[in-house]
Amino acid sequence: MARRVAFRKKRQNRLGMALVSFVVLILMAVILFKSHELKQKQADYQQKEAALQAQIEEEHERTQKLTDYEKYTKTDKFVEEIAKEKLGLLYENEILFRSDINK
Repeated sequence: MARRVAFRKKRQNRLGMALVSFVVLILMAVILFKSHELKQKQADYQQKEAALQAQIEEEHERTQKLTDYEKYTKTDKFVEEIAKEKLGLLYENEILFRSDINK
């Protein structure tokens, strides 16, 4: 009878160890699956970050161009160009030559 009890306990221990091992394997599989998903998300976020960084650089360049243009519009040279192009104004001793291409 003592032998039967020992055999039964051994069998219960093996069953318990098998269940614990199964649960551990399931947990490992879930962790591996989730880590793969997280790596994919991280790669997507890195691509988005790179795209946004490129946009930021473009906007900095655009801002610099606008700042330069703003400075240029405050110069006398800009005022002269606009006066000549839009209003047709000239200095007193300046001669304007036009080509008649449309004839």
